[in-house]
Amino acid sequence: MSNKFFDLFKGFFDSEKVGGVLLLFCTVISLSIANSPIGESYVQLMHTRVDLSFANASLNYSIEQWVNDGLMAIFFLMVGLEVEREIYVGELSDIKKAILPVAAAVGGMVVPSLIHFILNKGTPSQAGFAIPMATDIAFALGVLALAGNKIPTSVKVFLAALAIIDDIGAIVVIAFFYTKTIFFMYLLVALAIFCLLLTFNRMRVTNLVFYLLPGLLMWYCFLQSGVHATLSGVLLAFAVPFNKKDEKNVSLRLQHFLHRPVAFIIIPVFALVNTAIILPRNFIESIVNTNSAGIILGLFVGKVAGIVSFPYLLIKAGKATLQEGISLQSLTGIGFLGGIGFTMSMFISNLAFDNHDLMITSKLSILIGSALSAVTGLLIVKRSVKT
Repeated sequence: MSNKFFDLFKGFFDSEKVGGVLLLFCTVISLSIANSPIGESYVQLMHTRVDLSFANASLNYSIEQWVNDGLMAIFFLMVGLEVEREIYVGELSDIKKAILPVAAAVGGMVVPSLIHFILNKGTPSQAGFAIPMATDIAFALGVLALAGNKIPTSVKVFLAALAIIDDIGAIVVIAFFYTKTIFFMYLLVALAIFCLLLTFNRMRVTNLVFYLLPGLLMWYCFLQSGVHATLSGVLLAFAVPFNKKDEKNVSLRLQHFLHRPVAFIIIPVFALVNTAIILPRNFIESIVNTNSAGIILGLFVGKVAGIVSFPYLLIKAGKATLQEGISLQSLTGIGFLGGIGFTMSMFISNLAFDNHDLMITSKLSILIGSALSAVTGLLIVKRSVKT
C-alpha cells in the first residue's frame, strides 16, 4: 500500500475496530432487553410502522424495514467505495496482490455455502445456503484489533480486502437468489438512473449533489422493483468518480464522511434491531437441526477451510506467494476471523426465510458460529505474532 493512502486505511481500520466493539455491545444490550420483562414490547417496537409517504411515493415501512432497506443501503454504499478504493490503490490494484485475497474470499464463500446446501438440500431451510458465506468486516477487524499492536499491517489489509470482496459476493447472491418478484418498470428506471450517473462520471462531474440526489431516486426505484434496495448503494459507489491523482478525490471524500456514521450509528442500530430476539425456552432443541448445523459448521469450519485451502493451492501451484508478514498460521487465524458472519449473515437470514422460527434459529446459530470463530481466530492470530 502506498504511503499516500496509508492514513486512509489506518482511519478505516481504526473506525471499523471501534465499530466492531460497539457492535458487540449493542448486540448484548439488545438480547438482554429482548429477554427482559419488557422484551415483548421491545420486539413489537421494531415492527412499528413509520409512514414517510408523500405525493405518489409509497414509503410506509416498519422500523426494521427502514433499517434493513434504508440504512443498510448506506452501509453498502460504504462497502462499494471501499472496493473502489482497493481496486484503484489497494490490494486489488495489482493482480499479483489481488489473487490471494480474491481466492480466499471465493473459497470462504463457496465452501460454507456447500456445507449448508448439502445438509439442507430439498428441505425448507435450503434457502439459507448463503447465510454462512458472509464475513462481518467491522466485527472481524474489531476482534483482530484485540490481538494487539504487533499484528502486521499486511494481515489487517488481507482480512479487510477479503471481507470487502466477500460483501460484494454476498450482494451478487442477494440480487440473483433472493429476489422473488420483479417489477420491471421500476427496475428499468433504476438502471437508467445508474447509466445517467455513469455519464456524469465520464463527464468528470465532481459535485456530489449530482450523484446523491439521483442515487436516492435510484434507491426508491430498486425498493419498488423487488430487487433488494441495498444494491443501489453499491451501484452508486461505482458511479462516484475516483481519481487517484486528485488530492480532492470525490470518492475518498465521501468515504471519509461515511466512515464514522456507518461504524458508529448504522451498524450498531442494525444490531439493535436484528438481535431483538426472544430466546426460546427450549434453546438447545431449537438449534439442533440441519439449518443450524449448516450455519454453525459453515461459519466455524467451512470459512477457514475455504479461506486457507484456495490460496494454499495457488501457492503450491506456484501462481502466488503470501505477502510479507503473513504466515500459514496467521492465514488460518484470518480464516477463522472470516467466520464472523454477523451483520451480513443476519441480513441474508432476513431475506432467506419468511418463517419466523427459522429466522430466529438462524440468527441464534449465526451468533454461536460467529462467537466460536472470533475466539478461535483471536487465539491463533495472537499465537502467530509470538512465534
